[in-house]
Amino acid sequence: MALIIDGYNLLNAVGIHAPRHGPHNLEGARGALLQFLVATLSEEDRAKTTVVFDAGPDAPRGLPRRVVDRAMTIHFAAQYDDADTLIEELIRSDSAPRNLTVVSSDHRIQRAARRRKAEAIDSEVWYARVCQRQIEHNHSGVDKPLQANSPAEVDYWIKKFKFKDPEEKIDDSPITNQGAGPFPPGYAEDLLEEEDPSS
Repeated sequence: MALIIDGYNLLNAVGIHAPRHGPHNLEGARGALLQFLVATLSEEDRAKTTVVFDAGPDAPRGLPRRVVDRAMTIHFAAQYDDADTLIEELIRSDSAPRNLTVVSSDHRIQRAARRRKAEAIDSEVWYARVCQRQIEHNHSGVDKPLQANSPAEVDYWIKKFKFKDPEEKIDDSPITNQGAGPFPPGYAEDLLEEEDPSS
């Protein structure tokens, strides 16, 4: 099944951010998203995946409007008003829209997909499904088909994998060995105290 992803919409919806701020922030965020797709989609799926980004002032200089990266097709909407316009054109030109999934929470794009009988799915929901499928695959060792989840399951995975605050710091306080291992601190100390030193 072919896949079109509204790149910045997915980035913003699930809170994927660059590891640093500044002029390379968007570039880092795009790289993080593409790395996520490489880690979670098979090469066969990536070959049918198109990711579309707006080509604003932060787009890489000199980058072609269309590139192939690790089997995925990446578009920068350089000659369009915005990424939405290019995505609508890609949907219109798809020869088998019933086999197309469009990932975006943008209602304009979802309407364009549904007009052609393609599947339209919110970015958060798609992200949660992909994460769940990856976890199940890692635990079972068997690739399972993507299945619909209940709203409660979707909410759980969104909360589990979404960064609520891009400024949130990771707790890097030192880890101690206290309580390490299968027994609680102080376990069996009473036995050591009762030992006869003469034995």
